[in-house]
Amino acid sequence: MKLTFWGAAQQVTGSMFLLESDDYRILIDCGSDFDLDEIGRKNRYEEQKGVFPFEPSLINTVLLTHAHIDHSGNIPNLYKEGFEGRVVCTEPTMALTSLLLKDAANLHQKRLNARQGSSKKRGKKKEVPKDYYVEKHVIEAMDNFVPVAFGNRYRIADNVTVTFYPAGHLLGAAHIVLEVYENGEKKRLCFSGDIGRKNYPLLIDPQEVPQVDYLVCESTYGNRLHENTGTPVDALADVIKRTCIDIPGRLIIPSFSVGRTQALLYTLNQLYLDKSFPFIKVFSDSPLAHSSTKVYQKHARMLNREARDFQEDNDMLFDFENLIYLESADASRAVSNYNEPCIIISSSGMVQGGRVEQHVEANIGNPYATILMIGYASEGTLGWRLLNGQDTISIRGKQLPVLANIEKIDVFSGHGDQNDLLRFVKMQDPEKLKRVFLVHGEQQSMAEFQSKIQENGFKSVEIPVRGTTYEL
Repeated sequence: MKLTFWGAAQQVTGSMFLLESDDYRILIDCGSDFDLDEIGRKNRYEEQKGVFPFEPSLINTVLLTHAHIDHSGNIPNLYKEGFEGRVVCTEPTMALTSLLLKDAANLHQKRLNARQGSSKKRGKKKEVPKDYYVEKHVIEAMDNFVPVAFGNRYRIADNVTVTFYPAGHLLGAAHIVLEVYENGEKKRLCFSGDIGRKNYPLLIDPQEVPQVDYLVCESTYGNRLHENTGTPVDALADVIKRTCIDIPGRLIIPSFSVGRTQALLYTLNQLYLDKSFPFIKVFSDSPLAHSSTKVYQKHARMLNREARDFQEDNDMLFDFENLIYLESADASRAVSNYNEPCIIISSSGMVQGGRVEQHVEANIGNPYATILMIGYASEGTLGWRLLNGQDTISIRGKQLPVLANIEKIDVFSGHGDQNDLLRFVKMQDPEKLKRVFLVHGEQQSMAEFQSKIQENGFKSVEIPVRGTTYEL
């Protein structure tokens, strides 16, 4: 049996791992690679003669850990290039993946339209990127998804079963445990997916997985500890009081539409009920976030006990009197200069594209505005530049002075920190675990986490390079 690392290898995004036996091929995750720009992806696709470095038609099954686009974003391309099998995941993952892939397809369509317009002006046809897909490709892919329940052993071949265990991090997110029977021997492999945190808003805690032989573990926060130790309600209350109540200011919160925005809205709902805060207007500015919130509400039975009790007592998890969902682009632009204290929640979380850019652009020179970063921002993004204290910021070709206040809290980060990751690895017996593979992290994060694991008695800890194959 062979395991090849085709994505998230010594980088954060692009989750894709190929497990092969003599008669079966399983792809675990099929994510978009955001560590490469468009030119880098074009060069790679030309080199490997397609979007994938393997023949998609030979893959039998895809197992999907969770819906985020760096884990799911290339699934339509897999079908475009010849895959005919099924995608197995949890039911909430299926619902959220459909929303995220349609959103990605819509973005591709807008870029294609812009390219065609540009090509007509120059009189030269522009090549369509190989990894672009449109909504019909998403619909065709989603027709082949198969939902399975947490904890149920699901047979995907005569000698292969899979079980999904709750990972926290996002509604429906899973640790995947594969049991493969080969030559009279059973081998167990675990793919961590993204590991969540304990006591995160809405989500159940990451669950324990059984003893395995091989562990593929994410390491996004492998060298970091979360700074905020208080509750999300207290942390958010403190920021709102200082930025919208003590002064009549405007609070802008860049937030990913799927997962983090729901945690924010739920916490705001708790805050206004429990703290008797003034009813400051809250604008949720993302149609994708609105659709995703409906999925969370539909699957409320899969949320943690606190959230289920809150719903029982208050009927609604996310809707409250002073919340307004913005659907149209015109409404979004208008609210950037709303003339009363308010909170604007908008995507994307790294301030890289999305409607939040216009809110940041309109308010970056306003000393009564605060931009609150609530999660990780990768190097080079506008969010990263804001967090690094630059005096001026370039937005949409304009160089603008930074007069707004920039703050950050990490209580809403959906990723477990070094302690959470180490706790997950230490569920395994170091005498029985044959090898650990670290993925999904920057190289320094992986190297420091590798040392930390080895200090705890795990001897064989690998950091695979993309394209490396291991015999198991």
